[in-house]
Amino acid sequence: MHQKHHLRVNTDLNELVQVLSWFEAFNQPHIPKLVWLQCQTALAEGLTNAIRHAHKHQPLETPIDIEVSSSANTLEIRIWDCGPPFDFNAKLEQVDDKVDFDSSSGRGLQILKSVADKLSYSSTEDKRNCLLIVKHYAANEI
Repeated sequence: MHQKHHLRVNTDLNELVQVLSWFEAFNQPHIPKLVWLQCQTALAEGLTNAIRHAHKHQPLETPIDIEVSSSANTLEIRIWDCGPPFDFNAKLEQVDDKVDFDSSSGRGLQILKSVADKLSYSSTEDKRNCLLIVKHYAANEI
């Protein structure tokens, strides 16, 4: 039941359609629908943040790698960017726990924080950054 998939996209918001279509493979009967929708939203927010912030001054060809893995009770999403590292935990502490759905921007970290059971952003040895989003769930009875 363990699945793991990888996708590489360019630094282009138009790639979001392809990414969300690709993520459909993880819409499995054992994953509660709400959990899958929350993870789909977290994936979209994480990718959008990588494009708009981490890759703000990068060429469109700059790759963003995405990996999703699922098991009987966990979905993990990893998004690698090539942007400059920053203090993610400090930024996260500044984020209000309540999502302001009326705001036109600035909700990405709020959404990620509210969805994830584990959320981290770390630099890797190959000079990239990895956003990790982990969501645990009780599998649906089939």
